[in-house]
Amino acid sequence: MAGAALPSPGWANVPTGYDWNVAPPMDARDDFVAWMVKNRGEDALYLGDRFDRFEQLLEHRDLFTIRDKRAFLMVPREEFCLKVNRPHAYDRAFLDIGFGVTISGPNLVGRMTSSIAVQRGEKVLEIGTGSGYQSAYLSNLTDQVWSIEIIKPLFERTRRLYDSLIERGYSEYKSITTKNADGYYGWPEHAPFDKIIVTCGIDHVPPPLLQQLKDDGIMVIPVGPPGSQHVLKVTKKVGADRAITVARTDIYGGAIINFVPFTKLVDGVINGRH
Repeated sequence: MAGAALPSPGWANVPTGYDWNVAPPMDARDDFVAWMVKNRGEDALYLGDRFDRFEQLLEHRDLFTIRDKRAFLMVPREEFCLKVNRPHAYDRAFLDIGFGVTISGPNLVGRMTSSIAVQRGEKVLEIGTGSGYQSAYLSNLTDQVWSIEIIKPLFERTRRLYDSLIERGYSEYKSITTKNADGYYGWPEHAPFDKIIVTCGIDHVPPPLLQQLKDDGIMVIPVGPPGSQHVLKVTKKVGADRAITVARTDIYGGAIINFVPFTKLVDGVINGRH
């Protein structure tokens, strides 16, 4: 499973160029499916599943704004799942993507992404590229996305997937810059970032990531011991005296969400967790 490729399901190329000012219909399933087939060349079966999950996200208040709704609907989540899991691409559950890690459920991705309120033009850093779905989602909210993956073969597989999707017409993914590294230390060459999203669990907020967050910047991160994380929205404030204060809120009101661990590199090898 760890070495499983993600071959394209074989859809047609995207027939219409990407337009930030255009959104698919959001009020009726049939209208959405027809529009997406015409303008994005995607499979009607998965599109129906996507719209059904979209309505679930609305019911659970996981999508906050019209931009969040558009971003969710524009991303073909099935492309980022292993072939064996594609029938479950829009299930709420975490799904295996090989290498001992998972793709988070769409409700969780929606809530975490909505919580950082990404605006077009903002610089966003993702820690834990994984399947690539999260950054694909972000690329429908801003044109400046950086993403770090610690597992080298997963990083390589996902980079190939992005490049193949770009060739097929998903030009929004050109805005995603990736690298293979230990995400704990961020990406200082491109800092500061307006928003940071962390997709692996840790028992503290990494100081390098907080340092690389702008004044008034927002980070969403699962914090807590293994198996008992809370998803926190962390807002950084820098005072006139340059003193830093941090405000934290739990985006799930205290509910525990279990994430894969925030692993670390030691002499170039993944060894333990931060």
